[in-house]
Amino acid sequence: MDGRDEEAGAAVATGRPLDRRAELSEFLRSRRARLKPEDVGLAAFGRHRRVPGLRREELAQLAGVSVAYYTRLEQGNGRNVSAEVLDSIARALRLTDAEHAHLTHLAKPKAHTKKPVARQQQVRPALRQLLASMDGVPAYIVGRRAEILAWNRTAAALFGDWAELPPAERNWARLTFLRPDYRDLFVDWEQKAIDIVCALRMDAGRDPDDARLSALVGELSVKSEEFRRLWATHDVKEKSHGVKRMRHPLVGDLALNFESFRLTDGSDQSLVTYHAEPDSPSAESLRLLASWGTDATRSVPSV
Repeated sequence: MDGRDEEAGAAVATGRPLDRRAELSEFLRSRRARLKPEDVGLAAFGRHRRVPGLRREELAQLAGVSVAYYTRLEQGNGRNVSAEVLDSIARALRLTDAEHAHLTHLAKPKAHTKKPVARQQQVRPALRQLLASMDGVPAYIVGRRAEILAWNRTAAALFGDWAELPPAERNWARLTFLRPDYRDLFVDWEQKAIDIVCALRMDAGRDPDDARLSALVGELSVKSEEFRRLWATHDVKEKSHGVKRMRHPLVGDLALNFESFRLTDGSDQSLVTYHAEPDSPSAESLRLLASWGTDATRSVPSV
């Protein structure tokens, strides 16, 4: 981390809301730094460049705005910036859809009534019934801040029985960065960690006033060097599907496809499911875990 990232880490460690202007500034700087002039069809003048990536004037030229205007924006002053200008800057920076949305959240926050800080995230009864009916399919509901809100028996067999944890510990970020057993569970732990941090960054862009999120980021920044490193990248993305390779202490290696379905009821919750390729060794192992249910978690010290 550079000095600015260290200052940001110290601020969030207190649980104070994230500084939206600082987040906007750091995000734009980090996206500009990853581009080279030749990447965007510009000539690289001079052998020695004092800054990594594109210069501000080069980015401004690509986006069709003045250098002074872009400089103000990169300094965190997104007031009155138009959607058209943000679109031009996003194209110039070659942002992904998720990064474009994150930039918009930071530069043009939507006016909203603050939610009560202590309000518990609630899962609709029908969703809990759906989870219970998905026999043999590990499934859970995840909400804001990577909080695990509800799950079924097969998910407990695969990931460990989260019912045995205090509610505050039922959080993918805490489990991934602070629990050695989860580091052992995911074969590609680094990618899992990256996915979690990117999701938290998206949450921070949508609601930087979330004191619980700030406290979580502060806690992880203090306790995990890996988290500090990944948080400082300012990377954001939304991953809706893929393959996770796991090494379960009871059934060994598993290759499972996951799907994430974002609910459209305004709850900021997603249904996440895992399944194996039909007739594969992973499918047989998953059937074995499903037959054991939560008893599987009692057969080993932890999953």
